[in-house]
Amino acid sequence: MTYDESTLAGLTADAAQIMGRYPVKRSALLPMLHLVQSVDGYVSPDGIQFCADQLELTAAEVSAVATFYTQYKRRPNGEYQVGVCTNTLCAVMGGDRIWDELSEHVGVGHDETTEDGTITLERLECNAACDYAPVMMVNWEFFDNQTPESAKQVVDDLRAGKDVAPTRGPAKVCSFKEVSRVLAGFEDGRADEDQGSARRPSPVSRPRRPRAGRREPSDRARSRPQRHVGCREVLEHRHVHRRRRLRGAEDRARHGSDRHRAGREGLGPARSWRRRLPDRNEVGLPAAG
Repeated sequence: MTYDESTLAGLTADAAQIMGRYPVKRSALLPMLHLVQSVDGYVSPDGIQFCADQLELTAAEVSAVATFYTQYKRRPNGEYQVGVCTNTLCAVMGGDRIWDELSEHVGVGHDETTEDGTITLERLECNAACDYAPVMMVNWEFFDNQTPESAKQVVDDLRAGKDVAPTRGPAKVCSFKEVSRVLAGFEDGRADEDQGSARRPSPVSRPRRPRAGRREPSDRARSRPQRHVGCREVLEHRHVHRRRRLRGAEDRARHGSDRHRAGREGLGPARSWRRRLPDRNEVGLPAAG
């Protein structure tokens, strides 16, 4: 490894703190990969060997994990990781246009870094913020309701060395190395910073067009507060509905078995699930033998 003594000492001390969080050392691999990324700016060969030595793994085992997750970069990354969501909702809301114009503006494509080393551009599948599409992320901080012009302005300010505040979260976007250290589990003192948000909440429903013969709601109904049903409530409703169906199936199975048991014990009629075949006398056949 090519780490100098002070860097290696700092990494070793931080690694010991990370490993102390887990009952098994190898469980600390993911945060330790973020740790070496916070020093090198990517998961370097030296970083892989350091993790392997500390966790008593092979370099191949560490590399297998580092190449699986997209947050671990295998070549030098820019100071700011800019991700544009081009998944379905963001795409139809303008995400594809933002990507095209931003990529042309900075002169790089997916997972490529500008010549000055400040911006690495990435096409993301989903930023988990569909409510505020189209969304862009810078070092995993949200920039909601973007346009091609606003996205290019954010990138220009970052390249100019200006402090840029996300739509919500900390007061400014930190560097890629700084956020990698946070992902390794070391606080940066910005957890309580919150810029709030000027974004609009999700609409409850689309405005209804008046139609001839439709009964208008009463004043009392108009005064009731509208209720937005979120994803959690929908999932809870589905869970309750599923439990009800399972409970109904259990009741039917239990009652059916009770009827059969009652018939066998002479306590009541048993429902037969097979049709009874007629005997020979009923169909007029001579007796057997």
